[in-house]
Amino acid sequence: MDEDEEQNLQLEVEILSNMDHPNVVKLYEIFDEGQVLYLVMELMQGGELFDRIVEKEAYSEREAAEVIRPLVDAIRYCHQIGIIHRDLKPENLLYETTDQNAIIKISDFGLARYVQNELATTACGTPGYVAPEIVKG
Repeated sequence: MDEDEEQNLQLEVEILSNMDHPNVVKLYEIFDEGQVLYLVMELMQGGELFDRIVEKEAYSEREAAEVIRPLVDAIRYCHQIGIIHRDLKPENLLYETTDQNAIIKISDFGLARYVQNELATTACGTPGYVAPEIVKG
């Protein structure tokens, strides 16, 4: 890794280490073997929200609200502790189990940053999910 990549990984590990919310994937342990860094994270066996959307094809407003409600709470928690995710998308929302009513959690904090009383201005994220006003500048 170059220096920027290493700093970004260290920041992701720091952010994950500070997270404690039932709808955020948990980081349990870190093993630094010099050239390799192992992150032991919560096992999420239920797949991505993206796959469930494709499989189901359509959601009622009620179903969509039930999926989003715990995620909004997790995002509120992140913002309260000064963390912005910056890459929320169905592929980064994982289910704990394959059960229909499984708990959904936010994962992949690789683009996350700490922000306190300032405007985040760096354009980042996955192009297919970026808001039009961000693309327009």
